[in-house]
Amino acid sequence: MFRGLLNLTWLEIKIFMREPLGFLGTVGMPVLLFVVLGRSFGGSVNSNARVREFVGEDLPVLAAVFMAIGAVLSLVTIIAIYRESGILKRLRATPLRPHTILTAHVLVKLVFTALTLILMAAAGRRFYPVALDPPWLSFATALLLSTVSIMSVGFLVASLVPTARFAQPIGAIIFYPMLGLSGLFVPLQSMPPAVQTIAHALPLTYAVSLLRGAWLGEPWLAHIWDLAALAAVFVVCTALSARVFRWE
Repeated sequence: MFRGLLNLTWLEIKIFMREPLGFLGTVGMPVLLFVVLGRSFGGSVNSNARVREFVGEDLPVLAAVFMAIGAVLSLVTIIAIYRESGILKRLRATPLRPHTILTAHVLVKLVFTALTLILMAAAGRRFYPVALDPPWLSFATALLLSTVSIMSVGFLVASLVPTARFAQPIGAIIFYPMLGLSGLFVPLQSMPPAVQTIAHALPLTYAVSLLRGAWLGEPWLAHIWDLAALAAVFVVCTALSARVFRWE
């Protein structure tokens, strides 16, 4: 089973690499966002405290969130295309178990998320306007955990979305509005109570808190509730996906 998982994962990586636009959108866009916006605000870093905070703390987290959302939207689209074209049905007829097939797709997205983070770190050291010295291992771990949790929501969406034509728009409508309520642009404490309640029900809120804490070097115990919330999202969405997922 493990050999089958590795072979299928490698096959999916090669298939993904054949689509240049998909590869550039998933890997290139977060890095481009990180570098271009950082350099755009670079001239004001030393004269404006808020800009310094945005460039040094919030922008890297924003780029990381775009990595996670990009991976999830790509996953939702691929699953919908595979279902509509009958590939999922044929894969299910192979000796590979269903969870092995789905795990391979998750591993592919995590591989490209890790690659994007490496490129972001390399580009940041070369082109970024402020010095970067975060705990990269801790931040990478937080990003992978956040991506897995958000990806479980994507699986639930992929389980319910009717056709490949609507997969990515529906996913974008669900995930991108979460950014506005995640606390990345506006502190949660300054939001109305009703909006705070909604924000605390969204996984992206906890992902942003965990990523920001990891970037600033805060201890993991300080974000135990973020980890618990992301784990709860993963368990609930995975359980629901297992019940409603359609192979054909």
